[in-house]
Amino acid sequence: MNLKTNRKALPGILGLATALFILASCASTAPTCAGPQSKNLNAAIATAQSSLMEGCHAHFDRYYDDLLAIAEGDPKPENKRAFSEFLVWASDKGLLSNRQAEDYYNRFFNVKFMSLKGDYNNCSHTCPNRQKVLLNMERELEEKERGLLKVSLDNEGYYRADQLFQEVELVLEATCTACAAGR
Repeated sequence: MNLKTNRKALPGILGLATALFILASCASTAPTCAGPQSKNLNAAIATAQSSLMEGCHAHFDRYYDDLLAIAEGDPKPENKRAFSEFLVWASDKGLLSNRQAEDYYNRFFNVKFMSLKGDYNNCSHTCPNRQKVLLNMERELEEKERGLLKVSLDNEGYYRADQLFQEVELVLEATCTACAAGR
């Protein structure tokens, strides 16, 4: 080999070696963001919190869903408090705003419907979007079934939410009929 050729290639080889070293070190420090494996809700929450703080915050929705699934395996009224504390923690750490944390909790563990939240006039806003509003409420009722019934065994709360859904459906129908007649 020619010594001049080797000297010319040396900076390129060193640059390539440096780039490979940097890539290898980045790959080894990236969080895996695996979901919690424990069937114990408190242990699973601790694992999720640790992962979220290690850079997996983009996976918050998946972690929340994983925690719900784990809680479904051991449903009890105390699970509501565990989720509330987890969401307060997420808000305190800046992973969620206060409003986002409240919305997560209310969608699953409160009888009131977040889909109806708003200060809009029913005739001008809700009635033209009635099907979409009802579809969103149906989806939310499924989430309430999961949170209230399957996670926290709050049968009474779920049946109140279901009754509220049916009442809103009737009132919305009557209101929209009245709005149409008034035009």
